[in-house]
Amino acid sequence: MNKAELINKISDDTGVTKTQANAALDSFIEAVTKTLKGGGKVTLVGFGTFTVTKRQARNGRNPKTGAVIKIKAKKVAKFKAGTELAAKL
Repeated sequence: MNKAELINKISDDTGVTKTQANAALDSFIEAVTKTLKGGGKVTLVGFGTFTVTKRQARNGRNPKTGAVIKIKAKKVAKFKAGTELAAKL
């Protein structure tokens, strides 16, 4: 499912316009992004938790040449499914 399909589903299920559904989805994404950038976490009970984790710097290999390259440390977003979501899958 892509963003447009999700917006259509939200619009159909809730009876709001697609523009309003898009605005709501954009607001949700922006709120999660700002919270994660600030070092916080977002927990939706029954659905899951969004957090930020740090990946250490490491060595990798260029698949074309086989040469060793250095991969910088970085922060990445992580999602852990809640028990209700996991049970439904």
